[in-house]
Amino acid sequence: MPSRHRGANDELRNALGHVAPGTPLRDGIDRVVRAKAGALLVLDDSPDVLAICSGGFLVDAPYSPQRLSELAKMDGAIIISTDGGRIARANVHLVPDPTVPTSETGTRHRTAERVARSLKVAVVSASEEMGVINVYAGGSKHQLQDIGRLLDRANQALQTLERYKDRLDDAIANLTGVELEDIVTLRDVVAVVQRGEMVHRIADEIETMIIELGMDARLLRLQLDEIYGDIDDELDLVVADYLPAGRTAAETLAEMSRLHDDDVLDLRKAAATLHREGDSADLDQEVSPKGLRLLHRVHRLPAGAATAVADHFGGLARLQRASLADLMGVEGVDEPTAASIKDTLERVTESTILDQYS
Repeated sequence: MPSRHRGANDELRNALGHVAPGTPLRDGIDRVVRAKAGALLVLDDSPDVLAICSGGFLVDAPYSPQRLSELAKMDGAIIISTDGGRIARANVHLVPDPTVPTSETGTRHRTAERVARSLKVAVVSASEEMGVINVYAGGSKHQLQDIGRLLDRANQALQTLERYKDRLDDAIANLTGVELEDIVTLRDVVAVVQRGEMVHRIADEIETMIIELGMDARLLRLQLDEIYGDIDDELDLVVADYLPAGRTAAETLAEMSRLHDDDVLDLRKAAATLHREGDSADLDQEVSPKGLRLLHRVHRLPAGAATAVADHFGGLARLQRASLADLMGVEGVDEPTAASIKDTLERVTESTILDQYS
């Protein structure tokens, strides 16, 4: 699973998990739709929710799909506990803040969106005539899709992710090559960061589909995990290698995640997120890596020691020229560690040269 969901709507995903195929709540909603009945479900029974409830009656009974479908025959909303284990109230009239903006037209859907937006809770609405199921959470609206169609979309997205992952791998391989030759330009670095962000966005969409598919997404989950791999760690190190003092990779990647899709494709706008000194629009300017990414390939070298070595030499070029004695001059680096650093850098150089000429 991708470990970084920058810009992801966790509230919506949590709600989708509750109504995914195979869950008791989805079973109950499907029963309502098959019976050509509508439903308005609030998946939260906190005091704030109860405060906007008018009329109806107290149920306070364990949740079951059968009980939900019977209660949905009445016109009012149904209040379900946050954990989904109990039905708190039924046939209630919801009175949300009327000033909250909504793009919906039907009464049930307008109420659902306003409740979700004003109280920051998850709300599910099922239309009576069309059988459309909408989930409102985290300021977003999501319409549940047919399982077969969603699986097709997810498989197509996986193919797209594979292509973008190949492009990212090529960009990283190119960056390694120019780093070892000490001819890195800002364009080489930004190409990796940009493609990494695009991979994240596609993986993020697939992750949402997997959550929505529930038990039907086991194979998709395995495929996503295999393709995604250790992208987060690699991208963190690429960014950290070129950041000015006082700025973190997390800050840059978070800033990248807030860019619109068109801006991500603009190399100059992507370069601005690195906040380097000088003109970020000059993509052909030469830049120098600290060497952190290659140092993290050294077996059993702690992250703190890798940072100490990088700081001591001030750049990969000087680190490559360092002797065993030079490396042992860094606090915490003994002779075996120094030898391991030298061996790793030499192996990476040889491997990169072979790849270039193979």
